[in-house]
Amino acid sequence: MRPNAALPAPSFCSILLLGAVCSGNAWAGGIFIYEAGQEGNGLANAGAAALATDPSVLMSNPAGITQLAGTQISANAQVILGDIRFSRGSANPFDGNEGGNALQYLPGASLFISHQIDDRAAVGFGMYGNFGLALNYDDDWAGRYFTQEAAVIGVSLQPTLAYKFTDDLSFGIGPRIMYGYYRTEMAINNNLLGLADRPDGQLEYKDTDVGVGVNLGVHYRVSPATQVGLAYTSKVKLQFEDKPHLRNVSNPLLNTALRRLDVDSLALDMNVPQTVLLSIAHDLDPQWKLLASLGWQDWSEFGDIAVEVDTDPAGNVSRSVDRKYKDTWHASVGAQYQATPRLRWSAGVGYDSSAVDDSDRTVDNPMGDAWRLAAGVNYQLHDGLDVHMAYTLVWLGDMDVDQTKARSGDTLSGTYRNAALHILGGGATWRF
Repeated sequence: MRPNAALPAPSFCSILLLGAVCSGNAWAGGIFIYEAGQEGNGLANAGAAALATDPSVLMSNPAGITQLAGTQISANAQVILGDIRFSRGSANPFDGNEGGNALQYLPGASLFISHQIDDRAAVGFGMYGNFGLALNYDDDWAGRYFTQEAAVIGVSLQPTLAYKFTDDLSFGIGPRIMYGYYRTEMAINNNLLGLADRPDGQLEYKDTDVGVGVNLGVHYRVSPATQVGLAYTSKVKLQFEDKPHLRNVSNPLLNTALRRLDVDSLALDMNVPQTVLLSIAHDLDPQWKLLASLGWQDWSEFGDIAVEVDTDPAGNVSRSVDRKYKDTWHASVGAQYQATPRLRWSAGVGYDSSAVDDSDRTVDNPMGDAWRLAAGVNYQLHDGLDVHMAYTLVWLGDMDVDQTKARSGDTLSGTYRNAALHILGGGATWRF
C-alpha cells in the first residue's frame, strides 16, 4: 500500500467504514443481470416473460413452463468480461494510480428443469444467478479510501408450480431462495493531519446470508400467433453482519472515532428489488417472431441501506448516507428468425435507465444508463437436443464522477470512459 503524503489535512480521518459495502450491490441495480446463459441472452430480455422455448422461462415468468411438453433440462454457462476503467480528473487531490480495469471477468452458470404433469399442470426448478457483480481496483489506486474491492453475488434456487386455468391462460408461482455473499475491502488513511507519512491500514468486511422471496407470473395466449406474459418478483431481504477486520490502523484520532462508533459488529440490510415485467411475443409468419418487453425495478428502496462512516477534524462522526437511488425502467425489442427447421437466429436491443443521477455517481457505484445489443443462435442437433450461444454488449459510455465525503469534504473526481460489459453465454437443452 502506498503512503498518502499528498492528501490535504482533513482527509486523515475520512473513514468511509462501510461505504464500499454498497459497491457491488449498486452495480446490480444499474445493470440488472438478465443474462444467465440461456437462449434468451441473444434478445436483450425482449419477450422474456412471454417466450417459452425452454425451462429458463421460469426465471422470467414461472407460468411459462405450462407451454413446455414432457421433461426438459437446460444447462448453461456464461462469463462477463468488463472494461471499467477510471481516469482521474486534473483537480484530484489523491495520489496513486487510476485503478486499472475494475471488472475483468465474472463467470456464472445456471440449470433449469421443467416437467409436464398433465395437460394442465407443470412443475420446474431453477438454479441461477441474475443479481450481482464485482469490482476490484488496484490496491494503491487514487480512490483506495473509498473502495478497493467489493463483491456481492446472489444465487437463487426456485422450485416452480404452474397451472393452466384454460387452454390459453396460465398462472405460475416460484418461491425464490437466494444465497447471498458479500465482501468488501478498502484502505484506511493513517496520515495524521498531514504531519506523518504512514502506510495505509486496511479494512475487510464479509458475510453470507439467505433470503426468501417469490416469483409470480401470468401467461396468456391472445391468439395462435400472439402470447403475452406478466411477471412479478418480490424483494428479497439479505442481512449481512460482520465485525470489520482492521489491520495496521495507527492513526490515533481515527481509532478514537472507531471506538465511539462501537464497530464490534456492523449490520447491513439489503433489499434485492422487487420487479415487474410485461412481455409480448408475436409470430409475424412461420419464420419471423417479434418480441418486446417493458419492466420496472424498485431500486429506490435499495438505496436507503447505504452506510458511510465519515468524520471531520472536530471528531464529529456519521455512519449513514442516502445514496439517492431511484427506480429504474427497462425496455427492449427483438426478433427471432427460423432460418431452417433446425437453425434459429436471435437479436435484440434493450435500454435500462440509471439508478442514480449523474451528480450522485460514486466510484463504488459507477452506474449509468445501460444499452444492450445482443445476438444469438440456436441449433437443433436432433429431436431431443438443442445447443445455443449468445453475445451481449452492455454499453455504459462515459460516466463522470465527483464524489465528496460529507464531513471531511474530501473529493475524488474523474471519469469512466467508454465503460462496457461483454457477456458470452451458451448451453444446451435436452427434451424427453
